[in-house]
Amino acid sequence: MKFRCDGLELSEAIGVVSKAISSKTTSQILEGIKLVCESDKLILTSTDLEMSVEKTIRAEVETAGQTVVPGRLFGEYIKKLTAQQIECELNEKNQLRIAYTDSEGSIQCMDIVEFPEIREIEKANYFEISKENLKALINNVFYAVAQDDSRPVLKGILLETNGTDIRAVAVDGCRLSISNKKLENSTADFKIIVPGRNLNEICKMMDGEGTVKIYVHTNNIMVDLGDTIVINRLIDGQFINYKQILPKDFGTIVTINKEQFEDAIDRASVLSRVDKNNLVKFDIKEKNLMLTSNSEIGSTKENITVGVKGSDLIISFNSKYFSDCLRVVDNPYVKLNFNSPIQPCVITPSEGNDYLFLILPVKAK
Repeated sequence: MKFRCDGLELSEAIGVVSKAISSKTTSQILEGIKLVCESDKLILTSTDLEMSVEKTIRAEVETAGQTVVPGRLFGEYIKKLTAQQIECELNEKNQLRIAYTDSEGSIQCMDIVEFPEIREIEKANYFEISKENLKALINNVFYAVAQDDSRPVLKGILLETNGTDIRAVAVDGCRLSISNKKLENSTADFKIIVPGRNLNEICKMMDGEGTVKIYVHTNNIMVDLGDTIVINRLIDGQFINYKQILPKDFGTIVTINKEQFEDAIDRASVLSRVDKNNLVKFDIKEKNLMLTSNSEIGSTKENITVGVKGSDLIISFNSKYFSDCLRVVDNPYVKLNFNSPIQPCVITPSEGNDYLFLILPVKAK
């Protein structure tokens, strides 16, 4: 194989496919990037057996062929050549010669036969969504994806579609996050669980405007980003029945300025972090919300004027959980919905139903 391409384009393509290079593996081949040159293009592919990424760039191909290069080493080398035109040629020793200006280097390649075969996904059933909506959908719930391995299904994001709308749901045991967005098109209704980390990486790959088609197969999805194709294995299992834990009525409803609330939470949590519990007490009375935090080295009180419907209430929370969800909110006002000191708070927009966040309280000493 022999081809020429732009160093910057190649470096950026390596950066994209590197998202699927396995960092914890005993199989060396999974640390590699497969290169296939044909016609006027170079196709780069990587996989960790859960996610596969394929990126296509322009190339001047003199001799078609394929090989597997050590991913991180190849990426670091090409990153130094972004201002160069690069010529790559595979020799009889399975070494890739990399020539640029008056210099050259070589990298020992891997056995192409050992690289896993990437199963193609049938382009039959799919849903289509704008890039803007997909980014917002995942960003609104990703922070609530479980990080531990005790319940693997909760490391995923549930995606539910109904023809015109899509809902994403994430739960980690202490909080729940729901985001709703409109679809552009859909050939069927879907209910799938996709690894949260992988969906987050897919969002990072998207740029510009336009739409994304996500094809759904029995155990996999394929995300078509144009010159980038991502295939993801779905998580098999039963997602938590989140609808059962959502309260239908509330005894106390607080309408609050989102920016003021976020700033007050951040200030109140400064001292509570000293004790490593992030505990902040909410005291709701008449038209006031007082946030209180205490630690061995001091205390703080934050008062915010709010709109209140219902009963007075004193309740405590891990402030980090509020900071995480408020960070993804772009509404000027939000509603805090409560029932009792031992029941969760449900955060919703003051208007509409784009999102819903549920946070469990903490038993204060």
